[in-house]
This record gives sequence, C-alpha cells and structure tokens, in this order.
Amino acid sequence: MNSEIRKLLESVQAGKTSVDEALLQIKMSPFEDIGYAKVDLHRKVRQGAAEVIYGAGKTPEQIVGIIETMRQHGQDRILITRLSKEAADYVSAHTPLDYREAAKVGIVGGFPESDGIGRIVIATGGTSDIPVAEEAALTAEILGSQVVRLYDVGVSGVHRLLAHMELIMGASVIIAIAGMEGALASVVGGLADCPVIAVPTSVGYGASFGGVSALLSMLNSCASGVSVVNIDNGFGAGYLANMINHMEVKP
Repeated sequence: MNSEIRKLLESVQAGKTSVDEALLQIKMSPFEDIGYAKVDLHRKVRQGAAEVIYGAGKTPEQIVGIIETMRQHGQDRILITRLSKEAADYVSAHTPLDYREAAKVGIVGGFPESDGIGRIVIATGGTSDIPVAEEAALTAEILGSQVVRLYDVGVSGVHRLLAHMELIMGASVIIAIAGMEGALASVVGGLADCPVIAVPTSVGYGASFGGVSALLSMLNSCASGVSVVNIDNGFGAGYLANMINHMEVKP
C-alpha cells in the first residue's frame, strides 16, 4: 500500500528524479504546526494515503486553513468527512469543492483513476443506510478503488440480494451496511469468498439503541471472514476496504 516511496525510488532508478530531489522529499518536515492543528505531511509516505480532515467540531476557518496547508505541501486531492452544509458553503468560497450533502463529504481535487486489484461492493440493508454507505463509497473512490453500489437489499427481502450473486462473488471486498438487527452482514458473509466489512448504523426503532443492537449482532456473526467497524463509521469501512483492495505481496 505504501506506493509513494516505491514510486519515488523507481523514479530515481529511471533517472527521472535526482538523488538530491528524492532526498529533499523524504526529509521534508513530517508535520506543520498551524496553531490549532498539526497537519501530518508524511502520512501518505507512511501509509499510502494522505491525512483526511474530520470536519465535525472544526470551524470552517480551521478547515480552510488545514486545506491550504496541505495544498501548499503538494497534497492536491483532499477528503473532508462529516462536513456540514454551512461549513461546505464557506469552504467552497475559498477553494473548489465537490460537496456530497447526503454523505456530508467534501472532496478537493477530484477522483483518481481506480487502480485496485478488483471491485469493492457496498451493500445496504435499506435506503435509510445510504448516507453511511455513500461516506464509505466516496472514501474508497478518492483513494483509488472502483466501487459498485448495491443498495436496499436487506434480509426482509433477501431475494433482492440473491439476484446479485454475480456481483457478490466477483468482489474483492464487500462492505455490508445495516441498522435494525444488522443481519445483512451475516448473510453476505455466508455467501462471499472475500473479506466482508460490517458497518452497523443507527437506523432503527427504540430497542436498536442507536445502532448498538446491530453492532452486537455483527460482532456475534457466525459467518467467517466478517470484521466490524464502529456505528455509522462509513469512512473507516471505506478506508479499510480500499487497503484490502490494494494489497500486494511484500518482498
């Protein structure tokens, strides 16, 4: 997944980048302190993906300041999660922003070409789970994965899911997103031959306890190969799915 260092070394090997230029990039300050934030400038080098801005709890002015710092250091593609419409309007006045209101996601710099080993399939139990699903989908797409959306295929009408077995069996990783009792993850896990990432959502009536019931159901899944992220954590699921979709054999 750490492709940035590999690309830099291959560029030196090919004579496209000098040793001194490469050394300068590696020696670049690992973070910049702008008072209210210490912007991680080396995360892409370490992990293969740049720092993501978590918009909730930050003022619009702080978000713009972090974006400007990242862009000044060569980060031209930036993901902002949990971004309110009001904050997005402010950010848009300072830099071009692709804002997806349902997912509360903002994107600076557009999407790259997908280069993963396969496709990520994102399945939801119901239409009400789509905001979380879109956060997952947009996260995976901005990181370079191809995503197939398979929405409203919950267990109350399981034939809707079974009608898409070709997609399920052809995925490199599946994200199963559901509220209520969270049964979708177990069903998908029992059908697929790839890793399944379960995302419980806060969708449901009183006894769902804001997603806790779905979380516990998914944690207790009897299907092998199912992992679980936190309630409504579409970003975490999309990020992990992208990492799986970019796995390579390490020497």
